[in-house]
Amino acid sequence: MPSYKIYCIIPAYNEERTIGGVINGVKKYVNKAIVVDDGSRDRTYELAKAQNATVLRHIINRGQGAALQTGMEYALKNGADIIVHFDADGQFVANEIKDLIKPIITGEAHIVFGSRFLEKKSDIPWLKKNIIIPLAKIINKIFLDVNLTDPQSGFRALTKEAAKKIEIQQDEMAHCSEILYKAREFNLKIKEVPITVVYHNFGQKFSGGVKILKELFVGALLK
Repeated sequence: MPSYKIYCIIPAYNEERTIGGVINGVKKYVNKAIVVDDGSRDRTYELAKAQNATVLRHIINRGQGAALQTGMEYALKNGADIIVHFDADGQFVANEIKDLIKPIITGEAHIVFGSRFLEKKSDIPWLKKNIIIPLAKIINKIFLDVNLTDPQSGFRALTKEAAKKIEIQQDEMAHCSEILYKAREFNLKIKEVPITVVYHNFGQKFSGGVKILKELFVGALLK
């Protein structure tokens, strides 16, 4: 790694099945793995501690956006140069962190978003591919004037300067659109890179998709 301090924030809620493997995977590509246990009721906290990750804890479940903000505040206070957001459910591929941070290191971008719709192929569930993501793109375009190929990707990287400007106020899933909107509002250089997403059946629920759309729409209206 170059001299950059690269910190990876992993928001986690009841992810005891996957958190150990996720931490082990990202450790190879970052200087510090920061798990934010968002009020889990299972062994997520204990298993993350056992992997020697830095583990922060919310006493109650506040939502993924809130967990990311907690992690970013910690990372900025502790010298991060580049901050990576990475999900705890095992869907992302750790070695693609290199692809995500490359445009930042070369000066091409202040914030980089992973996209499931570029060169690589992800086996996206029908609901997400045909309803949730297309609707999210429409909402982002109409309300926020933001147009990316994958507006709901949780795999992203930011410079410390970008992270200081983007304070996440949407506690739950609408934070994805909030980050896009603020990146554009602050005239940050934005880039998308292709990523692979591996879906697991236990993580795909119709009710979860409806909740994302509801929070996204409400979050857009609040801007």
